[in-house]
Amino acid sequence: MKTDLEKRIYQAQCIGNVEPIEYMIPYPSMRSLIEGQNIKFAEQVIFEKLSITNLKFYELIQQTAHWLDSIGLKPKERIILTELDFPQTEILLFGIWHLGAIAVIPAKESLGSVKKYCDTNLVIESGINLFDAIKDLPTTFDPKYKPLLDNEALVTFEKGVGIRLSHYNLLVNTNSIQKVIKLKSRTRFSCNLKPISSAWAVLKAILPIYCGCIIDNKNPEFTIGESDSDSDFIIRKDLKNLKDFRNNELAICPENSAVLTKGKTPLHLTDLAIYQRLLKIQGHSIMMGYLNDALNKKSFYDKAFHLQL
Repeated sequence: MKTDLEKRIYQAQCIGNVEPIEYMIPYPSMRSLIEGQNIKFAEQVIFEKLSITNLKFYELIQQTAHWLDSIGLKPKERIILTELDFPQTEILLFGIWHLGAIAVIPAKESLGSVKKYCDTNLVIESGINLFDAIKDLPTTFDPKYKPLLDNEALVTFEKGVGIRLSHYNLLVNTNSIQKVIKLKSRTRFSCNLKPISSAWAVLKAILPIYCGCIIDNKNPEFTIGESDSDSDFIIRKDLKNLKDFRNNELAICPENSAVLTKGKTPLHLTDLAIYQRLLKIQGHSIMMGYLNDALNKKSFYDKAFHLQL
């Protein structure tokens, strides 16, 4: 039976009379996203520089799952990410999900604090070469546990407090972003975000795979980044200035999974209102909650999530 707080969080995740369970997205988990792309487009190159096809990407993910299993990671457990050479962190992220585990982005928080709040001692060592670590491992991995859409997939500390995101949160946010930016299959795509936020996970790791793009940092046709000079879409985090956002700017709100609006317009399945210094958000991308329940109780009420600007 749901607690009162769980009910309040779920109410905030509804938009109008539409509950999350009523909106169908193509995949039941991140693992299924990769499987689905391989059924349809196994031989298509998705990482231009390394000539990695969907099939090779899937094999690297399964080898990574074997390696994670060998270092003691279990399904449903959390493990703390570190930045590796591109695209190793992205492969690592999907490997964690393939195993049925949960990735943690520490951002700028101390490892000691993140370990304490996430109840884990598992950390990916910095400086490793993932390709070397997994090269001799089998290219197939049959997971013992397959997460559901409402299971936790990611915890991010980019705002100093743990923000819990489900597989559904990440997939529905990605799905909604694709709709508004109209990113098409086989587009040469580049994103310069570092692996320190949920925006990186959604915009750089998931979105191009979900859309069937070619990740090409040298000659991209479509770019997302933090700079005006070299990006088709620019990310902004200053939500207090939301009324001034231009149409090619994406408002970043990790409590809403990653992206909140394109320009001033909320994403599909998201609704918002600004009351002086308070942002009221409802929708399917709303997080599972903070790791801090005192903060949850303060933020979730009146069938919405409330963020102080």
